Amino acid sequence: MATELTLLVGVCDEGDCPTIYATDRGTLAVQGAEITDHGREIPAYETMVEIPIELIRKAIRDNLIQVSG
Repeated sequence: MATELTLLVGVCDEGDCPTIYATDRGTLAVQGAEITDHGREIPAYETMVEIPIELIRKAIRDNLIQVSG
């Protein structure tokens, strides 16, 4: 069964840009450019993506991500 994704925030409307989704498992999924030259060991079942800091700021401003502190 595929994970259900709900769009939270993105930086464009075309769908092929950095985006944050909420999953039906209570987690976040991040769409972004894969980082291949990071110098870290990443398990085969994981990947590392890069997203703009402004995307996180926008999600917080829009009250999509709760920040405690």
